[in-house]
Amino acid sequence: MTNDQQLELGFGGGKPATQMARRENRLARAAWWFNKMRTVVNNAMDWPPAGPPRPQQAWLPGAYRQVRI
Repeated sequence: MTNDQQLELGFGGGKPATQMARRENRLARAAWWFNKMRTVVNNAMDWPPAGPPRPQQAWLPGAYRQVRI
């Protein structure tokens, strides 16, 4: 297929957004996202502190050898 037979697809023929419009759109999306995250943090439930940890079994190397008599 040569270049003169190549199919081109467009996106409705609208003008591409200007650099400033894209930047404003990106800033608006970022502001929306951070506002949502602030709302989530402000509405977060306060959990009571955890109690003391359970005792932990310490395994000593060589302590569980099989004794042959």
